[in-house]
Amino acid sequence: MRTGRSTLTAALTGALALGVLTASPAEAADTGVTVTNVVVNGGKPIVVGISEEKNPSVGFRMTWPAGYSSDDITAFPYLYHDTTAAKGKESGGIYTGFVTYYDDTPGSADVEGQLYIDPRWTLDSTNDATTWKIAVNVRLWATETKLKAEENLTGLGTVQVKRAARATVNASPEPVAKNKTLTVTGKLTRADWGREAYVGYPDKLAKLQFRKAGTSTYTTVKTVRANSTGSLKTTVTATTDGYWRWTFGETATTGGATAAGDYVDVQ
Repeated sequence: MRTGRSTLTAALTGALALGVLTASPAEAADTGVTVTNVVVNGGKPIVVGISEEKNPSVGFRMTWPAGYSSDDITAFPYLYHDTTAAKGKESGGIYTGFVTYYDDTPGSADVEGQLYIDPRWTLDSTNDATTWKIAVNVRLWATETKLKAEENLTGLGTVQVKRAARATVNASPEPVAKNKTLTVTGKLTRADWGREAYVGYPDKLAKLQFRKAGTSTYTTVKTVRANSTGSLKTTVTATTDGYWRWTFGETATTGGATAAGDYVDVQ
């Protein structure tokens, strides 16, 4: 069992974030620290809604120069996009929630922790649904209060941040006579971080699926394209009791979604 050095909590927001990521020229020097094997969110995209906070995992391997220990180093991973690594609150950087160092040699450690995302603060535009770059801000301390060197290590990989999506369904009439027409409607929406609301997902293809009562597997019946507001509507023939749902897969900017099945009694 590994024993971790003290956990470092980094609420890198506002002025603090700007200070960490914009070192003065005297401080913006090579620390000698290297970072490898960075993995964010288990290698999967980060899907974010409009209000719920997210804490994606982050891990990496860190080594440092002889004569120092992990107590002399702070290493805070963060995400940014576009062309500049110095991202503050106003430009939408994603920063560290906490990290813990697990020293296993005199000059290296595995680092594990979490990033912190509050979409109401961190993500202010649908343009943030894109590929984010991974970086680590490293500080090497001469003493507890005197900074020796600081640098932003970039080129450590990328991770996709996506808009969360939702799907609803309603099948009617309920109950329905056997072999009569059943109308299935629904709506596809996805997070709009600028408006802090779920908005219609237009022109998206969704699969209408059916699961017969007493079974566990859904089968795709047909594929329907949502209209300009994200609404779906189609008709089917009702033959047996069961559950109807809409589902669609993720894209480069948006996560997938599946509605809870709507049960219809066929009489």
